[in-house]
Amino acid sequence: MATDDIVEATLLVAEGRLDRALADALPDLSRARIQALMSEGAVTRAGLVMDDPSAKAEPGRYRLAIPPPAPAEPKGENLALAVLYEDADLIVIDKLAGMSAHPAPGSRAGTLVNALIHHCGASLSGIGGVARPGIVHRLDKLTSGVMVAAKTDLAHRGLSALFAAHEIERAYIALTRGAPNPLRGTVSTRIGRSARNRKKMAVLATGGREAVTHYAATRLFGPTAAPLAGRLVCTLETGRTHQIRVHLAHKGAPCLGDPVYGSGPPAPAVKQAINEAGLHRQALHAAVLAFRHPITGDILRFETPPPADMAALELLLGGL
Repeated sequence: MATDDIVEATLLVAEGRLDRALADALPDLSRARIQALMSEGAVTRAGLVMDDPSAKAEPGRYRLAIPPPAPAEPKGENLALAVLYEDADLIVIDKLAGMSAHPAPGSRAGTLVNALIHHCGASLSGIGGVARPGIVHRLDKLTSGVMVAAKTDLAHRGLSALFAAHEIERAYIALTRGAPNPLRGTVSTRIGRSARNRKKMAVLATGGREAVTHYAATRLFGPTAAPLAGRLVCTLETGRTHQIRVHLAHKGAPCLGDPVYGSGPPAPAVKQAINEAGLHRQALHAAVLAFRHPITGDILRFETPPPADMAALELLLGGL
């Protein structure tokens, strides 16, 4: 199994942006490559993750963990796709839980990109970059729900601009351990790589990026005074990595079944319901995606119900 290559740079006298200072110290790595490594939590100093390229450079020894190179181009694969809408510019699908959005270490094949390359053919080639053609946003591998991908450069630029301007409606359904207090509100924090585990995201006091999630509990399960579980609708104002999962855990109501941010077992009755429902992932589904078509200007709105595992779990929780 390939392992990361470790590169170290010692900045004796540092000034300006950190990404620029590291690029000057490491001429074999481009500034863009260093920025990408920082976004992945692969740059550390004294054990702390340095994930902000614009941070002021400080003297010290920096450690960069460079993953093994990925294949130059993903290959098309004839995988099942639940297509909700398609035209010459974009495609909207209902992604299955367990499918990664794009190839990455550990998930080189069987991804949405592999399926889209086969389905869309040459029209997708290179749109948005060789490694992630067509992808303008993503859902976690174990999150199900609605996603849009671009089929042309113009559509890719238009969709990217909509996401950057927060002009996309996105609503998620989550089944949670307990329920947040209050039952309706907004979580506004900064999210970045955890200093303890660079594969996890965390709420940070400083650094990271602004993250805003609006939530509302639509149903409680178990005693009203102390719910054992809840059904929440979460809407995103920003779209950071693992944002909803991190924010719900921060509120003390993590997604049921979350293998990373679950932070403690649910009540025995809830655990039994999870087992009976066959849920083997976080109970999170991207239910609604709405936006203005970047080419035609038409308003498009898509809504899908949670898949069988979450539907079964909610039914079982209703009997608590």
